[in-house]
Amino acid sequence: MFEREWPLPSHYDPEKVGQVYRVPYQSLAQAAHAWRKEQKITPAAEDSFRIALFCVDVQNTFCLPDFELFVGGKSGTGAVDDNRRLCEFIYRNLGYLTEIHLTMDTHYPLQIFHPLFLVNAHGEHPEPYTLVTVEDVESGKWRFNAHVAKSLGIRPEDGQKHLLHYMRRLKEGGKYELTIWPYHAMLGGVGHAIVAAVEEAVFFHSVCRYSQPVYHVKGNHPLTEFYSVFGPEVQEDAGGRPLVPKNEALFRHLMEFDAVLIAGQAKSHCVAWSVSDLLTWIQKEDPSLAGKVYLLEDCTSPVVVPGVLDYSKEADAAFQRFAEAGMHRVKSTEPIRNWLRAA
Repeated sequence: MFEREWPLPSHYDPEKVGQVYRVPYQSLAQAAHAWRKEQKITPAAEDSFRIALFCVDVQNTFCLPDFELFVGGKSGTGAVDDNRRLCEFIYRNLGYLTEIHLTMDTHYPLQIFHPLFLVNAHGEHPEPYTLVTVEDVESGKWRFNAHVAKSLGIRPEDGQKHLLHYMRRLKEGGKYELTIWPYHAMLGGVGHAIVAAVEEAVFFHSVCRYSQPVYHVKGNHPLTEFYSVFGPEVQEDAGGRPLVPKNEALFRHLMEFDAVLIAGQAKSHCVAWSVSDLLTWIQKEDPSLAGKVYLLEDCTSPVVVPGVLDYSKEADAAFQRFAEAGMHRVKSTEPIRNWLRAA
């Protein structure tokens, strides 16, 4: 099992991984049908060892240098390099990947982590990358912007009450402080789309293996951050009412696979918190299930904004914790048989 690797198909161009372009679905589907026959690739339904590839937020907004929250990592080209390796991993292991999942961070202008949500005493909004603390809200340095209350369907006083409650819950839960991010992953915008080269690889896989890709929309509730695909940073409002339920169905589905491979952006945020939530569930259900999880560490990078933010240490610490719990840190460039057999 896993003795062979497939060649990279002729349509794949590594130089285009950092670009926006239209995927030619019909001609690509025809090429995939021919590739299936030529390479003797079997339908995913026939897999005896079932593998899920889970791609976190491989969207233009995070993965292309000219977009809003490009994850450059330490190298400055992180997400582009990560996606090049991810695409090539998909093609080389096309006949082994049973199902591909993709999460999609999905936002609107009026959300708790965007500048419009907060104002100071002068009516000014915080600049992107401002870190807001509990003390900032308690002191009145930053307040809920009453002008957005009606659009969000809440009263101004309830917005302020929620903001204070939210900040306290973040601190109590050991979460990151509230970061005011640049407007990003805006629903309907180009930044929201999956990186074209990754979309192309996923579509090619889908046709070759008769396997439907699975998309998970997250992050569109205005009153909470949503780094993890499994649930929000804060689960209830100030009145104890749930904001967004935990996604237990996704956990159950992933644990039906023999192996779950995880890649995407950013290693320090949406990947780290998604894996952390997955591990929490695993430890409650059966700690041995952690052995099913493989972290493609060369297909993910931390958030680094030179001179402003650097979450490299936090990302590495999280991955070390995951490994100590039984998950595997692996490289996509190594033959899949090396690390699946070793496990």
